Amino acid sequence: MSDPGSDRSQVLRAAAARKHEDAVQRAERAIRQLVKEARPVTFKAVAEHAPCSTAFLYGHAELKRRITHLREQHRRATLPVPPGDPDAPSSVVRTLTLQIATLKRRHRDEVAQLRQDLAAAHGEILSLRRSLGEQPR
Repeated sequence: MSDPGSDRSQVLRAAAARKHEDAVQRAERAIRQLVKEARPVTFKAVAEHAPCSTAFLYGHAELKRRITHLREQHRRATLPVPPGDPDAPSSVVRTLTLQIATLKRRHRDEVAQLRQDLAAAHGEILSLRRSLGEQPR
């Protein structure tokens, strides 16, 4: 016969897991709604729309990461552009230039790695041909 206390604790654990998952889903819906409405995504706003506690949001690693990321993204997008030299490149141009430079550097690194891999493969092919007694081309 099973222990009635054990059955009860399993039921309570299952209920707690469902409650946790429901809160996560409500928070995700709240985040999507705030983004859709182009409103700031903050812990307080998500907690109010979910409804759930801010402590729950801070305690859930993935929700915390998403909210923090979206909050920072919104802050950067709403920062006022300081008046400056009209001949100076805009922040968009600077950002794109940095992204292009990063992509070029990554591309150069990948090409160099591929060349090394190709040279190693050619060496292996040559070694295998020699071991089989074939003449190199």
